[in-house]
Amino acid sequence: MTRLAFIGGGNMARSLIGGLLKTGVAASSLSVAEPLAEARQSLAREFGVATFAESRLAAADADVLLLAVKPQIMPTLQAELRDTLQRNRPLLISIAAGVRLDQLERWFGALPIVRCMPNTPALIGAGATGLCANQRVSPPQRAQAQHILDAAGLTRWIDDEALMDTVTALSGSGPAYFFALVEALEAAAVAQGLPRDTARALAAQTCLGAGRMLVESGEDPGVLRQRVTSPNGTTQAALESLADDGLARIAARAVAAATRRGAELAAQLDAPK
Repeated sequence: MTRLAFIGGGNMARSLIGGLLKTGVAASSLSVAEPLAEARQSLAREFGVATFAESRLAAADADVLLLAVKPQIMPTLQAELRDTLQRNRPLLISIAAGVRLDQLERWFGALPIVRCMPNTPALIGAGATGLCANQRVSPPQRAQAQHILDAAGLTRWIDDEALMDTVTALSGSGPAYFFALVEALEAAAVAQGLPRDTARALAAQTCLGAGRMLVESGEDPGVLRQRVTSPNGTTQAALESLADDGLARIAARAVAAATRRGAELAAQLDAPK
C-alpha cells in the first residue's frame, strides 16, 4: 500500500481505515480530509492517521485518493482538487452512490478511476462491494483498489458500468430489505403471542444463520431451501403462502425500482445548476 488519502472521514471511511490497519497497512501511509474538528480529532486518536481540514492538503502527495463523500458534494470538490489531481494523477476511487465514471472524469479530469458501491455491513467488516473501472486503470491499480475495499468485506468486479445501478439495488440497498423482513417476522410472531424481544432475537439470529450457511456452504440457495422443506410440513405451508402472495414478483419490482432510482439520482447531477 502506498500513500492513500480519504476525502471524508465518515463511517464508511472509518471502516475501511480500520480494516486496512488490521491487514498491516501503516497508519503513516494514510491521511484523511474531514471538515469537522471533532471528527478529525477522533480519527487521529483512534487510528493514528494524519488529518486535515482541507481536501487539497490531504491529497497533496497521495498515490490513491478515495472519495468517501455524498454524491451532492462531488461537484464542489472539483475546484479544490482538480488541479492537484491533474498534477499528481493518482488512482481515484469513489464510493459515492450512483456517481458515474464519466461524471467523475468530467469533474476531476482524465484519471484512472474506480467506482465502487459498498453497503453498510462494511461497517462491521461484512460488506459486499461492486467495483468497476475506466480504461485508464492498470492491472496493479485494480488490485490496489480491490485490496482497499477487501478490508470491508467481499468484492466483485462489474465489467459493464450500466449494471452498477443493479448492484446498488441488490447489495447497496439490500440490507434494508432484510431489516424490513426481520421487522415483518418479528411483528408476525408478536401477533401470535411471542414476546417482542424473543421474536426479534430469534428472527435476527435466523437471518444471520441462514446467511452464514449460504456463504460458507457455497451451495445454491434453492438446494438449501429444499433441505429445510419437508413435504407437507410447516415450511412448505409458509413457502406456498409466500409464492401465492407473489414473493418473486415483489422482489423483482423492488430491485427494478431501486435500479431506476439510482439512474435518476445520477442524472440529477448532470442537470444544469
